[in-house]
Amino acid sequence: MKKKELVEMWEYLHQHPEVSWDEHGTTNYLMNHFKQAGFHPVAFESIPGFYVDVGTGKPKVGLRADMDGLLQEINGILQANHSCGHDAHMTIVTGVMHRLKEIEKKLNGSVRAIFQPAEEVGNGAVKVVEMGIVDELVYLFGVHVRPKNEIPYPKCAPGIQHGSCAFVKGKIKGDDHHGARPNEGINAIEVGSSIMQHLKHLHTKPQVPTSVKITQFHAGGDHLNIIPGSATFGFDLRAQTNEVMNEIKEKLASIITYVSALYEVEITYKIKDHIPAAIISTEAEAKVEQAIKEILGPDLLQPRIITSGSDDFHYFTLMRPQIKATMLALGADVLPGLHHPNMRFNTQAIENGVNILLQSCLLALES
Repeated sequence: MKKKELVEMWEYLHQHPEVSWDEHGTTNYLMNHFKQAGFHPVAFESIPGFYVDVGTGKPKVGLRADMDGLLQEINGILQANHSCGHDAHMTIVTGVMHRLKEIEKKLNGSVRAIFQPAEEVGNGAVKVVEMGIVDELVYLFGVHVRPKNEIPYPKCAPGIQHGSCAFVKGKIKGDDHHGARPNEGINAIEVGSSIMQHLKHLHTKPQVPTSVKITQFHAGGDHLNIIPGSATFGFDLRAQTNEVMNEIKEKLASIITYVSALYEVEITYKIKDHIPAAIISTEAEAKVEQAIKEILGPDLLQPRIITSGSDDFHYFTLMRPQIKATMLALGADVLPGLHHPNMRFNTQAIENGVNILLQSCLLALES
């Protein structure tokens, strides 16, 4: 694919975003594209997405492209929106597969491109792993466009040290009672306030960045003379390592158990959409580092990035530890920032992404 064709594909994908688990149109568009180019894409049976191979033998190297957009309000309208760069990631991986197809007979093995749904809700990668799509892989490479204040275009880094993220949904279960008789029950708002106060004293290793905060709390109705006995709440948990995330979960459980006993009220909760911190292979990272140097030159290489953001890409290595994986941090001058409804980036970075990942695949196949 030429640079013009890459931009045209990106423009189409950007104009046709779909949210998590609903990427059917995106799947059909890309599968048809690969079929017309002489590939044999294989659709996932129960979810959107597909994989496609190039070369011979069992796939040794994998490329992952996330497919979903975000549901955001744009100009007063709630709609799907590619504000995290997944449209660019799909375009880049497609471009790499085309370049590999041109030299297919010279490849020392095969490369599998995985077009994965539902990264934004944190569990699309889990489904792909459970289907056995990555079981034969030795190396796996991902890519993510980066904000301008993190890596300016055209610089790149060979790894992204994402943190761990988890969301908690819970409920305080009690009975409403009269505002004039607070002694007849518990006030769910006071219970929630107690949980929040205890969260302020949740301490972990100071060397590891963490963040624990309440992001939702709903209690009460239109009548101000009713004390609400029930409420729902939500937490956002962040930690730079998986070990500290486990520690946060244990301490959160202790806090909720204590507050429940203190107020003699039932509090239930569950952890959903847990995303692990990055598990980066130094071998895979070395391949991408060498590729960056060869394509852009050593002056445009930056060291591994550390970010509090998260990505379900790291489930691949958590669930299949034998896979050597890393994610290319692609300098693209993303502004105003990732997930901003008006996010934009320098589309010239797409060509850089294709060239770097192509060289990374060739280096991995030779090893």
